[in-house]
Amino acid sequence: MNRMWSIAALSLVISGCATKGFVNEQVSGVNKRMDGQNAELNSRIDRQSQELSRLYSGLDGRLNSQQSALEGTSKTAKEALERAVAAGKLAEGKFIYETSLSSQIAFPFEGNTLTDQAKKALDEFAERIKTENRNVYIEIQGHTDNSGPDYTNLKIGEQRAEIVRRYLAMKHGIALHRMNAISYGESSPIADNKTRAGRIENRRVTLVVLK
Repeated sequence: MNRMWSIAALSLVISGCATKGFVNEQVSGVNKRMDGQNAELNSRIDRQSQELSRLYSGLDGRLNSQQSALEGTSKTAKEALERAVAAGKLAEGKFIYETSLSSQIAFPFEGNTLTDQAKKALDEFAERIKTENRNVYIEIQGHTDNSGPDYTNLKIGEQRAEIVRRYLAMKHGIALHRMNAISYGESSPIADNKTRAGRIENRRVTLVVLK
């Protein structure tokens, strides 16, 4: 009987050793797999960190470049950029340039039809857009002097900006959805409204080109 117990005990010891060895082997395998997964995860994190650093660096460069481009531009051009970005109209959120047509040149006195001189200037503008600045967004701003009621000036500015927008669309095929007409009325003068020369300068249509 004692011999049988001894054999049974020995069997249990051997079985226990085998089981322990098996467990150790399994644990070792799991640890190796986890080490491999951790190494892969750390490598992936490093790559993503490097990519984020590259993106942030590029973004900083674009922001600095954009800030430089905006220096010296008009307040209304900056506002145009903000509106277009907020409306999701721009692919890059960039200011390109702005140009203005004097209403004295663009429209007959108290009229809303484009003069031949204005059409020529707009033709040149459109050709530049087609050649240099494809896929841009244009805000067309109508401005007036302070003669007359605010409401009337807002209406005049809106009508003249819309006339320019329609001309660029119909004559040069610039899509209407790539342009927006807005009126500032008398609210953004660039000269003194107390003088005749100043009032003439304030009556203008400004085209702000964005991308």
